[in-house]
Amino acid sequence: MLRCTLPAFVAGFAFTAFTAAVAQQPPAAAADGKTFTVPSASSPVKVDGVLDEPAWEGAVSVPIAYEWTPGDNTPPPVPTEALLTYDRDNLYVAFRAHDPEPGKIRAHLMDRDSINTFVQDDHVLLLLDTFNDERRAYQFRINPLGVQADALNSEVLGSEDWSFDLIWSSAGRIGEDGYVVEVAIPFKQIRFPGTSGEQTWGIELGRSWPRNQRHRMSDHMTDRNRGCGFCQFNKYSGFSGLRPGRNLELDPTLTGRRTDTRTPFPAGDLDAGKEKLEGGLTARWGVTPNVSVGAAANPDFSQVEADAAQLAVNERFALFFPEKRPFFLEGSDFFATPIQAVFTRTVVDPQWGLKATGKVGPHAGGVFVTQDHVNSFLIPSNQSTDFGFLDQQVTAGVLRYRRDVLKRSTVGVLYAGRQGHGGYHNRVAGLDGFFNFSDTDNVSVQYLRSDTGYPRAVAADFGQPLGSFRGDGWEVAYNHFSRNWVGNLFLQDLNEGFRADSGFVPRVDVRTADGTLIRRFWPRQGARWTRLDLGAELLRSENHHGDLTDEGEYLFGTFLGPWQSTAGLTLGREKTLFGARLYEGLDWWRVNLSAQPTGVVKLDLTARRGETIDFDNNRPADEVRLLPAVELKLGSHLNTQLSHSYHRLDVLGGKQLVSERLTQLRAVYNFNVRSFVRAILQYRDVQQNPALYVFPVRDQTQTLFSQLLFSYKLNPQTVLFVGYSDNSLGFEQATRTVDLTRRDRTFFVKLGYAFLF
Repeated sequence: MLRCTLPAFVAGFAFTAFTAAVAQQPPAAAADGKTFTVPSASSPVKVDGVLDEPAWEGAVSVPIAYEWTPGDNTPPPVPTEALLTYDRDNLYVAFRAHDPEPGKIRAHLMDRDSINTFVQDDHVLLLLDTFNDERRAYQFRINPLGVQADALNSEVLGSEDWSFDLIWSSAGRIGEDGYVVEVAIPFKQIRFPGTSGEQTWGIELGRSWPRNQRHRMSDHMTDRNRGCGFCQFNKYSGFSGLRPGRNLELDPTLTGRRTDTRTPFPAGDLDAGKEKLEGGLTARWGVTPNVSVGAAANPDFSQVEADAAQLAVNERFALFFPEKRPFFLEGSDFFATPIQAVFTRTVVDPQWGLKATGKVGPHAGGVFVTQDHVNSFLIPSNQSTDFGFLDQQVTAGVLRYRRDVLKRSTVGVLYAGRQGHGGYHNRVAGLDGFFNFSDTDNVSVQYLRSDTGYPRAVAADFGQPLGSFRGDGWEVAYNHFSRNWVGNLFLQDLNEGFRADSGFVPRVDVRTADGTLIRRFWPRQGARWTRLDLGAELLRSENHHGDLTDEGEYLFGTFLGPWQSTAGLTLGREKTLFGARLYEGLDWWRVNLSAQPTGVVKLDLTARRGETIDFDNNRPADEVRLLPAVELKLGSHLNTQLSHSYHRLDVLGGKQLVSERLTQLRAVYNFNVRSFVRAILQYRDVQQNPALYVFPVRDQTQTLFSQLLFSYKLNPQTVLFVGYSDNSLGFEQATRTVDLTRRDRTFFVKLGYAFLF
């Protein structure tokens, strides 16, 4: 139990009780006031991309009647019709997407949710606000070949979570006058009010038509002076007599792997490791249409997609990698708060896990508990991030409650705790809220208090307090979104003792104020450009001794032009405290360029140059960063992505201190919408000048990672993966040189199957 937090919790629960008594305002009408009634299907529907069943003749027909970008509620350049119907098990949606030049339709095979590649294709989309509360929605996108992408959208957080997965069906066919897409979404996969009577949902139907510009179209008008998106959806009624069924999903997995290691390195042989075969089970039960319970025994949380490598030289704080594991993605938006106090990748290798999430009326939330084989956590400070690791079990639990109040607003409470051996614990609890004051203005707030204890050895190694210590953190953000102006004011205070070991908070002992203002300019109808943004930002941070630690003044602009191009320029001047030295007048510039001149190629370039700090040796430095990238599609089956990152630091009047090069190649051949073979290569070369360092370093370090994977994916949980990966290392230093040599190799196979009841 956290000390000194009882008054805050009493006040918080009193506030929650007060807001519960406030009558919730009904959702605002759609921008153009349209409502539709969705009829039940008159016949079975086969999802094959051919709309020949009688059910489609009786379906409600909805025109995609408005282009919202680059046009502003103008007639769309191509006609599109959407059809909706349903039976007791599925929602059915179809699109007839007409095109005067079907030979120019952009359609490629790819793995589901490859969203950065997916959005380059023609596609249609569907968003479902099943609770009609204008706070969260399921998003579904389908390209002309039936490739799927799905996400969970949060209006409160302004987020699109593409790691979210549902099991649904889709098919697409390209014809002489465009393409047709057919979709079936099982009701047992989504949540909705638990009533057998008629329901009203907010729904958006749309289409993306990428040519010289990316034309985006919708079934409803879009008011650019309204910062909310879901509040402008059309309303669709019907959906009576829905049958969620037992809504039980069992996902057993079987994973086998063998890792061979070169011992000793580099002269030894690659010794064959032991074959390991492990089974696991993850279960999900929809207790009601809007409450879900999950459990996992020896869950298989292994990932077959390697994290994208990042440049790590001269970085002070921990790098962020997104969550990809299905067990943690269920209801993940309920656990999200302004301060990231819950970050499930802190759970590394769990023995078991239990989870429940749901939404009943205005009440939403969840709980999960895991037991992990190892305990890893961040040890943050104002100046850097350290990493703690204990080879011992740790039990973690998170409890979240959130209540919808007023008009598209929420209040919530959060508890996140971890308990280990040897005196380790971390407990965080607090209150948060998101308040919409108008269609253009909102405020988010959060207060958290932590109680932490480290084992004596950890405290001694990292200079942390002995015994339990406490800390506080709070954050307030104001946002304004309108047609011509976007503004943000952000205030945050995380004191020196604040820890959030179940989350991702890489820096503490900091008070920050940050303000941004953007002016948007829109073209006349028919122009070849889409938008111009010009803005400025001011930032100031202090530590809790009152010392200035960071100050920044920034001017920036972004131009969206022809060929779906983006050109951005940022000018910055900064002050940064590192150690006992305040570095002033750090001037730099950054350019971001991207373009998609055809449906075959996409080009990106980021360049940065200016003054910075050599954090290893605490002195001024000049920095150059270049990040070119190209994506090339060879036919509808083969996709290749090549990127290169270059980073160089010069010190003492132009002497090269370090250069880092990272080249990544990703090639995927898609046999169809369900199977592909993929190769990944990541090569890193770091060259350092030992004479310019205050501690020993190597002259050169080279690493090479490679992975080959075959994937067959009937749905997100029914999968077969067969693969191989290896790691190589080479280095040069004063006393020793090792050529690039393979250190290890791994063979793996994974089987997973989703049983739906």
